[in-house]
Amino acid sequence: MTEATRPSRGPGRRPGRSETRETILAEARELFAEKGYDGASLRAIARAADVDPALVHHFFGNKEGVFIEAMRFPVDPAVLLPRILAAPRDRLGETMVRVFLEVWSDPERRAPLLAMLRSAMTNERAAALLREFVTSAMFGRVGEATDVPLLNAQAAAGQLIGLMIVRYVVRVEPIASAPEDELIALVAPTLQRYLG
Repeated sequence: MTEATRPSRGPGRRPGRSETRETILAEARELFAEKGYDGASLRAIARAADVDPALVHHFFGNKEGVFIEAMRFPVDPAVLLPRILAAPRDRLGETMVRVFLEVWSDPERRAPLLAMLRSAMTNERAAALLREFVTSAMFGRVGEATDVPLLNAQAAAGQLIGLMIVRYVVRVEPIASAPEDELIALVAPTLQRYLG
């Protein structure tokens, strides 16, 4: 069959199980980042991935299944925590801001984080995932390792999440385009006061 007579492939099963699954997840991350959990439908995810919606159901069961898989945090606390905790106590706030800005400045890691933040505003499952990350996986462990009260560690988390929302979601100027070193100098003393 020549290229001209070969039928074009419509939506349906893509070649390769893992390639198709990863394509669906990549498109789902983009849609969740853009529209949040409630604004992204399974049909829209399937359309963006150029597959039949039944294939999305086959791989993930339902929208929550896609969301949970797509939102695997692109940051591993086991990698970030040692970097943060290696900082001298009087530079803990600065190190934390620096590490978070580094993560968020990477577009590939930022997309699922944006999706998580947007989705947490309207969906309890997304809010629970974000809460778990804030209280247990990341900031709670920083608090335990440094003897900082959980309330203080969560206040630091709130400061950082707020900064990321203003910089990357709402894109308020001049914060959205400020150099990272300037933001670190501005925000680190507040975090240090919480963590000090």
